[in-house]
Amino acid sequence: MVYGLNVKYSGFIVYTDPIYCRISVKKMPDAHHPIQLVSRLTGLSMHVIRIWEQRYNAVEPQRTSTNRRLYSQQQIERLNLLRELTQAGYNISQVAQLSTGKLRKLVRENSTRIPHPATEHSTTAPFLDECVTAVQSLDAPALNATLKRASTALGAMGLLQRVVAPLAQTLGALWRDGTITAAHEHFASAVMRVILGNAAKSSGALEHAPVLIVATPAGQVHELGALLVAATAVHCGWRVTYLGASLPAAEIAGAAQLSRARAVALSLVYPEDDPQLEGELVRLREALPPQTALLVGGRAMSAYPKALDKTDAVMIDTLVQLGSILDDLRKPHNKVPRKLKR
Repeated sequence: MVYGLNVKYSGFIVYTDPIYCRISVKKMPDAHHPIQLVSRLTGLSMHVIRIWEQRYNAVEPQRTSTNRRLYSQQQIERLNLLRELTQAGYNISQVAQLSTGKLRKLVRENSTRIPHPATEHSTTAPFLDECVTAVQSLDAPALNATLKRASTALGAMGLLQRVVAPLAQTLGALWRDGTITAAHEHFASAVMRVILGNAAKSSGALEHAPVLIVATPAGQVHELGALLVAATAVHCGWRVTYLGASLPAAEIAGAAQLSRARAVALSLVYPEDDPQLEGELVRLREALPPQTALLVGGRAMSAYPKALDKTDAVMIDTLVQLGSILDDLRKPHNKVPRKLKR
């Protein structure tokens, strides 16, 4: 026995009392997980974890003497819950200050809208971190190299669902926080256009494959979500005509009619309070042939319920759901049920 010393043993601190020769045992603090491990456990990039901590006080990690962050198991649970809720469509600012109990309740209530990829986080988080770093540095070769490695490791759909989709969400959050600028997002979009072009060349879609028009409506200037939809549709065997961002309803409808599109897909990301958007969507629906389905997704989608209801739009929450809808639309004489929207 060593008197008068604190001895760490198997996760406990053992205090020896030199006067009474008694030993008392106290459990060590739980906060001993470094941010690199937390990133792998939660699937969140280290950039996002820091932003959620610094701007929204979502968690408050302990610091070592060298200022390294250390997280507890309870904080890791909070980050996982917050990740799931942002995937379900909540803004981090809406939920960051809620108690863990309320977060669990919200997750249960939104369970059907939250993707649950088994144990993917440990393999995808490093790719996501590298992509964010490359975008922040405007380093196209680094971004391309990371995406190629991710494609090799995860496959084409794995790349889209497990790296590119979270990357789009992360960049959106960083843009709203002022961490990156519009130039960074345009840079990422330009790289994604190249990926989409390569995917289209390698997919070998047949001439008789159905056509999908992809765009964002007038006033919606963020196109990463639309590019992601286009790439997913290509890999589902569709012929995709990608029109870009912020197009008037008449131009989208004209392209759909000219190509005899089976469906039009729109991405709504920002802004969430555009008074002109409802009119744009209504004009688009009126100009489209009745048999042309209107698919709508994106973070801002839930901000326009009246417009989506008026246009009988099919609301898409996840890429997995998008794939299912596209498969259904390819079946002869099949219509997507209106209330498959949620």
